[in-house]
Amino acid sequence: MKLQDHKATLSFSNGAPSVELPIYSGTVGPDVIDIRKLYAQTGMFTYDPGFLSTASCQSSITYIDGDKGELLYRGYPIEQLATQCDYLETCYLLLYGELPNEHQKADFSKRVTMHTMVNEQMQFFLRGFRRDAHPMAVLTGLIGAMSAFYHDSTDINNPQHREIAAIRLIAKLPTLVAMAYKYGIGQPYMYPRNDLSYAGNFLRMMFGTPCEEYKVNPVLERAMDRIFILHADHEQNASTSTVRLCGSSGTNPFAAIAAGVACLWGPAHGGANEACLNMLEEIQAMGGVDKIGEFIAKVKDKNSGVRLMGFGHRVYKNYDPRAKLMQETCNEVLGELGLENDPLFKLAKTLEKIALEDDYFVQRKLYPNVDFYSGIVQRAIGIPVNLFTGIFALARTVGWIAQLNEMIGDPEYKIGRPRQLFTGAAKRDVVPIAQR
Repeated sequence: MKLQDHKATLSFSNGAPSVELPIYSGTVGPDVIDIRKLYAQTGMFTYDPGFLSTASCQSSITYIDGDKGELLYRGYPIEQLATQCDYLETCYLLLYGELPNEHQKADFSKRVTMHTMVNEQMQFFLRGFRRDAHPMAVLTGLIGAMSAFYHDSTDINNPQHREIAAIRLIAKLPTLVAMAYKYGIGQPYMYPRNDLSYAGNFLRMMFGTPCEEYKVNPVLERAMDRIFILHADHEQNASTSTVRLCGSSGTNPFAAIAAGVACLWGPAHGGANEACLNMLEEIQAMGGVDKIGEFIAKVKDKNSGVRLMGFGHRVYKNYDPRAKLMQETCNEVLGELGLENDPLFKLAKTLEKIALEDDYFVQRKLYPNVDFYSGIVQRAIGIPVNLFTGIFALARTVGWIAQLNEMIGDPEYKIGRPRQLFTGAAKRDVVPIAQR
C-alpha cells in the first residue's frame, strides 16, 4: 500500500483537539483511513457493525468492484479464467500469485493428484455420524480431524507445513465430500483415480459404484470445473474473515479451514444456493409455473416475509459477473441431459425471465446471481440439495488457504481482537441472595 501525501482530519464538536489520520492507497479501489492509533490518541473506538466500512487487512489476492460487476483473481478477470483455465491452474494462481507454465502446472497437478487419498481410519471416524447428518456437519468434523492424522503439517507459522497442508486440503476435499455423500446414501466409498482430472475424479467418486465402470461426461466435467473456479475466492467475505480471524490465533491450518466451513454453512452465505433450490421446490409444491405470479406478488409485499432467493448480491450492485458464466453452463448442462422441460427447471427459467424483465426487480438490480444458476446445475447433475454448500466449501478451500498464507506472511498481522460499544449494566455490587 502507498501512503498518501494528504491526511484525514477528525474533528470534535466538544472542543477536543482534532486528530490527523494517515491515508493509504491500494492498486485499485477505495483509499483507506488508517485508524490504528485512534484509541491511543482519543480513547475512542470506531463503530462499524458488519465491518461494512472497515478494511481488516491488505490483500493482493482478489479484487471486487461491485458497481462495475467486476471480479479479479490476482488481476485476472473471472471471465477469462473460467473460459481459458481449469480449476487447478486457478488454485496455483491464488496460492502463488501467477498462472503456471506447462511444467509448473504438470508438477502442481501431480502433487495434488498424489494426495487425493485420505487415511483409511477417516472412514471409521465418519461412521460416528448419523446417516442423516447434514453434510456440512460431517465436513466440519472431518476437516478439523485432519489435524489428528497429519501431524507433520500443523504448524501454521512454518511455511513448509502450510505448503503441505495446502496441497493436502485441496487434494482431499473432493474425497471427503464424496465420502460424506456416499455415507449418507449407504453406498461404498469410491477411491480416487489418478488418471482423471480434478473435476472428473470428483464426479466418479460421487456417482460411480464398484458394480460398473463410470464414464465421466465431459460436459458435466467442465460444469463442475467451472463451479469450482467461480467459487474459489471472493475477497473478505464472512467465511474468509473467519478463517483469517481463527488463524490469527496461531491455530493449525486444518482447524482454521474447518472454522471457515462452519461459517459457510449459513443460509445467508454458502447456503444461499441450497436456499434457492428449496424456494423453487416450495413454489413447485404450490402449483409451479401457474402459481409464480402469486409468489412474485408476495415477494413485492414487504409485510409477507417472503424473500426471493438467488437474486441480487450484497457486494455486486450490478450483474454478478459469475452469473453470466454459470448461466451458459446451466443451459449447456440442461441441454446435455435433456432436462430443458423438467418442471422445476422450467419454473426456474420462468422466474429468471420475470426477474430480468419486471421493473420492480430491474430497478432494484435484483438480477439472478451465481447461486441461482449453480444450484440448478448441481441438481441437474444429481447432487442433492443438502450437499450444495459442501461443494462450495470444496471450491473455496484454496481461497481460504491463500488468504491464510497471506495473513501469516504479513509482518503487520496480529491476533484479531474486535472492540465493542458496551451497553450493559455499569459496575454494581452483588446483593446477598436473601436480600434480593
